[in-house]
Amino acid sequence: MAVFVALGAFLMTLIGGWTAQRVTDRRHLVLGLAGGLMLGVVGLDLLPEALEAAGGPVFGVPAALLLFVAGFLGAHVLEHLLAQRQAAHGGDEHGDGRVPEVGLTAASALVGHSLMDGMAIGAAIQVGGGMGLAVALAVIAHDFADGFNTYTLTRLYGNARRKALTMLFADAAAPVVGAASTLLFTIPEQLLGGYLGFFGGVLLYLAAAEILPEAHHDHPARSTLACTVAGVGFIWLVVGIAG
Repeated sequence: MAVFVALGAFLMTLIGGWTAQRVTDRRHLVLGLAGGLMLGVVGLDLLPEALEAAGGPVFGVPAALLLFVAGFLGAHVLEHLLAQRQAAHGGDEHGDGRVPEVGLTAASALVGHSLMDGMAIGAAIQVGGGMGLAVALAVIAHDFADGFNTYTLTRLYGNARRKALTMLFADAAAPVVGAASTLLFTIPEQLLGGYLGFFGGVLLYLAAAEILPEAHHDHPARSTLACTVAGVGFIWLVVGIAG
């Protein structure tokens, strides 16, 4: 049953990536929507879950928030280290300061998130009752955003379309693998909470420092802002329905 439900997440992820690919002629709108979806996922989905699951405070600060800040700083440092390495080996290949490895790293993190989503489906179904249905609906709905963001991030950093599609299919398959894995073992809740906090920091950095500035750079239009707000609203709707 868990794997069957995860197949719905598989299809929804592919639909999200297909949508991002088809609307490239409105790139600023795609980026604005992607930024809104990422902000919504971080603030309304990941952080609340992380704060609940990651354990008690460390020197007066919740462990999830410390890992959230660590994720933000880690993404910032990684991007600059990779940019310096690329400059030392022949300069900026793409002319915009972006490093393809950053996009692949971000997409890989989204794949990891989708893997955790699949595990959540499996665990919730094992609990029984309405829990499995609620979690499944939430995962399937926001996997559209995951697929959309995976393809958009990979391409934004200058990676070839083939690599973007590879990461998209990996992201789509991850919930199925995660759901199947719950038949063999479970991951401690505290470890999952820590991962969600760290991953939330990474996503926030990419949304605030890269995607949204790029979306509004050449097209500071109200339509772009509306797409960003719509992305946040969509995640809020998904979280509200699941709750």
